[in-house]
Amino acid sequence: MADLDQNTWKSQLDSDSNYTLIDVRTAEEFEELRIPGSINIDFHNPQNFIQELEKLDKSKSYYIYCRTGSRSANTCLLMEDMGFSKSYNLMGGITEWEGEVEGENK
Repeated sequence: MADLDQNTWKSQLDSDSNYTLIDVRTAEEFEELRIPGSINIDFHNPQNFIQELEKLDKSKSYYIYCRTGSRSANTCLLMEDMGFSKSYNLMGGITEWEGEVEGENK
């Protein structure tokens, strides 16, 4: 698990060919604004959240974000405990993200 600033996170993401981008906010937050190409796994739905994480391929890289970086940091720690070796938290979350976004509030 690594906490990365947005420049490092984006640079690493751009050079990675085997990754998944995960937004761990609520479905409502995800619909309003998200980073293109991300999937939504709601941190606040614990039973479904764990089930969805268990389906993921542990050999891939996971770039994880939320609103401010707290839920995504906790997700990275949980994934590390589950045996994932490449999870990267976006420090500051989408609130501080200066890259491309999509959604209802774009």
